[in-house]
Amino acid sequence: MDHEPVKKKQKAMDYEPKVILLTGGAGFIGSCVMVHLVEKYPETQMICLDKLDYCASVKNFEQIQNHKSFRFVRGDITSADLVNHVIGTYKVDTVMHFAAESHVDNSFGNSLGFTHTNVLGTHTLLEAAKAHITQIRRFIHVSTDEVYGESNSVDQRKVEGDALSPTNPYAASKAAAEFMVKSYRKSFNLPTIITRGNNVYGPRQYPEKLIPKFISLLHRGQPCPLHGDGSNRRSFLFVQDVAEAFDVILRKGVIGTIYNIGSDYEITNKGVLQELLGLFDLQHKEEELVRYVRDRPFNDFRYHINTEGLEGLGWKQKVQFAEGLKITKEWYLARPDYWGNISSALFAHPNNDTGKSVDEQEK
Repeated sequence: MDHEPVKKKQKAMDYEPKVILLTGGAGFIGSCVMVHLVEKYPETQMICLDKLDYCASVKNFEQIQNHKSFRFVRGDITSADLVNHVIGTYKVDTVMHFAAESHVDNSFGNSLGFTHTNVLGTHTLLEAAKAHITQIRRFIHVSTDEVYGESNSVDQRKVEGDALSPTNPYAASKAAAEFMVKSYRKSFNLPTIITRGNNVYGPRQYPEKLIPKFISLLHRGQPCPLHGDGSNRRSFLFVQDVAEAFDVILRKGVIGTIYNIGSDYEITNKGVLQELLGLFDLQHKEEELVRYVRDRPFNDFRYHINTEGLEGLGWKQKVQFAEGLKITKEWYLARPDYWGNISSALFAHPNNDTGKSVDEQEK
């Protein structure tokens, strides 16, 4: 069976994993999902594989690092020998593949690195899973809503069966990885599930991403860079809601299926900044704290996805944007040194951030 779009009231028998290999578990989303699963299902063994890149930290899972069912392995998913060793040694029956290069801005200048990690890394994991196919019962591949390309119509919500049309190197690398996953489902009957998610925010996210970057800059009294005119729209989902979505997909998801993970709530990038200005009580300084910079080479205007399939498994969004934004802001302000020196992460993309307004850049 090939990957199919989900059906609204689809049901499945609950799956009970015994040993999970979670890649990218020291990163933002992966660590939150991993901590959630370890704390909720202490009888399930969890193996974290992460190379500890610049945007990852062992701090992200410190609350479970001494848990009897948790193991951390430092290493690269592109290392075939290591991946095969881990899957074989720990008798892994479930792979949850979060590890990826994910910052769109960086992909415009380092696209080969994105291909190496996102495509070759995924392929390496698939080969290892195929080599241990008699013990692998789930392979959950974490993708992104950006593989669909932008949603042009106000009423258009992308569904899992829609064609993929990525517009930037990051999204293209994730789409390529998806096709590898689909091919291993078709050719080798690997028990795969694919997820495609909206933007995620919350505590512990490396501050190169929009929300923690703006929080960090406003806390320092510095202006925030907005691409273009700030009108591009995004849907944001709080990270704990995402962790619960993966819990549901892991237990109830149907093999061979794709699930969108997202929110109906949309807001412009400028709107996000205005919400944060309100939380900092800096609305009166908007003019001096907003700095418009040159846009990306191509910037999708909006993504809007249909989540009926995931909701049919029993998942619901719980944390609304205003509430999650307040929680996130308070977390970062209480831990200003969590990521060490982050000054290099607080600029717009190097090709964009000249320190001048858009009008000045055009001259």
